[in-house]
Amino acid sequence: MKHARLLVITDDLPQASLTLAETESFHPDTRPPQEQMLSGVPGHNYREVYQQALARLEKIAKVVPVEETPNLDEVRVIELDELQAINAKLNDRWAEASRFEEGFRRIDEQDRFVREQQASLENFSNLKIDLGALRTKTRFLDFYVGVVPRENVSRLQGAVTLADHLLFTFLERDQSTHVVIVGPRGEQESQLASLLSSASFQPLPIPAGLEDASPERKSDELAAERDRLQAQRDALSAEVEAWSQKHRELLLSARRSLLMAAPFVTLDPSIRSAGHLAVVSGWVPARALEDLGARLRASLTMPFELESRDPKPAERPLVPTVPSNNRLLAPFAMLVKQYGIPQYGEIDPTPLFALTFLLMFGSMFGDIGQGAAIAGLAWAFREKLGRFYRFGVMAGISSMFFGVLYGSIFGYEEILPALWLSPIHHPILMLKIALGYGVLFIAIACGLAIYNRIAVKDLTAAVFGHHGLVNLVFYLALIWGAVGIATRSSFGTVPLVLVVGALMALAGYAWSHLKAPIGEKVLVVFIETLETVIGYISNTLSFLRVAAFSLNHAALSLAVLTLAGMMGPAGHIVTVILGNVFVLVLEGGIVMIQVMRLQYYEGFSRYFSGDGHEFSPLKLRRGPA
Repeated sequence: MKHARLLVITDDLPQASLTLAETESFHPDTRPPQEQMLSGVPGHNYREVYQQALARLEKIAKVVPVEETPNLDEVRVIELDELQAINAKLNDRWAEASRFEEGFRRIDEQDRFVREQQASLENFSNLKIDLGALRTKTRFLDFYVGVVPRENVSRLQGAVTLADHLLFTFLERDQSTHVVIVGPRGEQESQLASLLSSASFQPLPIPAGLEDASPERKSDELAAERDRLQAQRDALSAEVEAWSQKHRELLLSARRSLLMAAPFVTLDPSIRSAGHLAVVSGWVPARALEDLGARLRASLTMPFELESRDPKPAERPLVPTVPSNNRLLAPFAMLVKQYGIPQYGEIDPTPLFALTFLLMFGSMFGDIGQGAAIAGLAWAFREKLGRFYRFGVMAGISSMFFGVLYGSIFGYEEILPALWLSPIHHPILMLKIALGYGVLFIAIACGLAIYNRIAVKDLTAAVFGHHGLVNLVFYLALIWGAVGIATRSSFGTVPLVLVVGALMALAGYAWSHLKAPIGEKVLVVFIETLETVIGYISNTLSFLRVAAFSLNHAALSLAVLTLAGMMGPAGHIVTVILGNVFVLVLEGGIVMIQVMRLQYYEGFSRYFSGDGHEFSPLKLRRGPA
């Protein structure tokens, strides 16, 4: 990656911006230039007019469809005068389109009010009386309309009878009953209110506007009103369609012009000027620098200068990282991105992540039939999954590969002889292999951490930092001694010296960088040293889950087949199918989570900072040719 600095005549800025966007290789650098004289911000009026025109076009697009990225037949510079003319035309069109928007808004509000009345009316659909009589209490008559839980109706009916009132039910819905309670006004009102509260009575207010008609009649009136509103909406839609056809080319032309004007506006934070001279700074991949210069020479009519240099050490956090363009690695790159973006100079973890992910998933979920099901489902739903379908296909193929090694087809291990071995018959060997894989994985992760720190010229961290060279020496010596104990019943002198020496080096480094009283320093250094030992041991043991889940997968399949063997022919087939679906969904998901955990916490956390930012070059949005 190179830092590029383009000096151009201010009048050439729109064309220079368009050329930079066409090359799709220029990532703007928004830092202000070091030269104090370059303090001007050119193109203020251009950006202001552009923003107005874009806002008006987006408002119009809410009323009539306007293609977001129409085909750009001709790429050219949009001058300020042309942009102002487009803005004026869009202003006139928006004045017309706003009438349609207001019309739809008015119809929607009226329709919403009618629908609310219809919903309220449903509560009284079975009540065959004039609703206006229920809105106000009379001088001598007291009544209540509401909802009561169905189990409380009989108890409430007896209670209101004692209070000289009558209870009528007119609708039952789910677990509730709609009731009307009628009786004389008088001293019983306070007693009745207490009874209603204890029976969980919920009053139903009668909506305004329903007083002068029965529910059936009012329902017909509301339905007719909705039909009338729908007719108005259809008529207005036809008017909008005619208006859209009339102005379609104008709106598309405006969209194309704004797309071609966008690069100049997008570069706003990266442009500074002094008089007739302007400067644009950004990051360009080294391989694209020559082509960028050639494109600028071909498009700019006035003199310019393109300077480039390597990033300075202090600039490394600002340098963007170019993502991998490999189609097969694209789904794995998406998962890596969930953790973070590698800093410039760091090794892209995507290839290693893809390889180790497939190895672990396949070994933990090895089965020819189930792997084929995963790959087949991913392929069948490739349109919905997008680029992620390749992830499912490759995971399924990995599962099939290990299924061949294990000799497993939908859990059956008698159909195809194992090319290698069956995990459930060799559990100790599987555990040993898992531990060996964990040691190799952690050692590679530490090696990458050392390389990444050397790449950013942080030599101290490469040697003494977490998972640095001293840590790696300690870890490998510890494994060396552990192997010696397992094979010769002796840790060994050389591994012991290396372990003690590495721990002392780490303790000494921590002691020299800790500002605290002596007692506190002793305690902190001791705890950190102990944490290093325990951490590497526990991290290595974490990889036992690779073997554990391969054994668990075989055991679950065996359990399914044992259960199926206890059934008749039809039950056997159903049990095998449902059992394999269960294994695919439940254990497949758990294995996926466990693999991601090992990758994120035992891998990425050691060598991958994840605090970089992705290369996002200036682009010219355009539709298909």
